Amino acid sequence: MVRLSDLPHDEQAHLTGKALPPLRPPVWTTPIEPLKNMRLALITTAGLHLRGDPLFEFADGTYRPIPNNTAPGDIIMSHSSVNFDRTGFSEDINLVFPVDRFRELLDQGMVGSLADFHYSFMGAGLEPQAFEKGAAQVAGLLKQDQVDAVFLTPV
Repeated sequence: MVRLSDLPHDEQAHLTGKALPPLRPPVWTTPIEPLKNMRLALITTAGLHLRGDPLFEFADGTYRPIPNNTAPGDIIMSHSSVNFDRTGFSEDINLVFPVDRFRELLDQGMVGSLADFHYSFMGAGLEPQAFEKGAAQVAGLLKQDQVDAVFLTPV
């Protein structure tokens, strides 16, 4: 992790200028079904996508779908933050996108099913409003896929 004091002054100003108030209190819902009956999707902000998909740009509020049947070796990262250490991802994708762990939970009968698609955003450098359009699109896609719950890995 880079220390704020080690960054150029313009980057320090950029990061410290993001002191935003909380969006609002979190909305919590009590599950009406046990996890073993639920359909789950993964969402990450690690800037992951399939080989051949467009790379994430520096200030990119878009998302990339990742089909559930994708082999972890076919997923790459184009996260652009200078503060982001990719070492963990290169050693084990499950640190930022725990798809293998969820497949194990599925095999053990602990979750009902996995979504047909999971989603990745690139979470660096943008204010929350930049993600509104993509988040609304992903919410609609998750609803179409009959997803009951999402596991978020904020990176």
